[in-house]
Amino acid sequence: MLGESGGMGQGMTTQAVVVIDDDEGVRDSLLTLFAQHGLEVRAFASAADFLRWVRPDTAAVIVTDIRMPEIDGMQLIERLKAAQCGQPVIVMTGHGDVPLAVKAMKAGVFDFFEKPFESEPLIASVRAAIDSLDSSFDEKAYRAAIAERIALLSLREEQVLRELVEGKSNKMIAQALAISPRTVEIYRANVMAKMRAGSLSELVRMSIATRAV
Repeated sequence: MLGESGGMGQGMTTQAVVVIDDDEGVRDSLLTLFAQHGLEVRAFASAADFLRWVRPDTAAVIVTDIRMPEIDGMQLIERLKAAQCGQPVIVMTGHGDVPLAVKAMKAGVFDFFEKPFESEPLIASVRAAIDSLDSSFDEKAYRAAIAERIALLSLREEQVLRELVEGKSNKMIAQALAISPRTVEIYRANVMAKMRAGSLSELVRMSIATRAV
């Protein structure tokens, strides 16, 4: 079960790394490595502990061992996906676990490293994952902002919005909704203002981004 509190704060933290490994020595080494490279880092001894802490909107790159007691790396990936968490996952594998790592890649993990590994390639991978995380969460924030604007619309305004993004003229909308063209103009102006759209094309882009209309 995902945690309901905790995480990296209410806003997005773009330099956060979470290490999950039941080996204390590995955790300590990675904590030191990431801290030396200016990355905010937190470690967990088990996937269960991590799942109690994380939220779907927690902005962090996850670096996890693949073989752990109770909940292993593959099960962790499956639970994160089921909870619609978008955090990129980097998997660490032991010798002989490369086939398992390939399976993890097919399940959507960002990268994998076979132990022992060099620190620089891992740091480079983490930074690339952070870049992808920023883009992902920026997009989510944009969709959430548009959804909030749509929620401000009245029922009639939402109906007009739906008609507008289908490319209908004011006259066509008036006929469809059994109202006057002048009334459509008023609702249209309200929609544009509440959605903060500068043009019809921008309004259409918003609707596509949220898939709400």
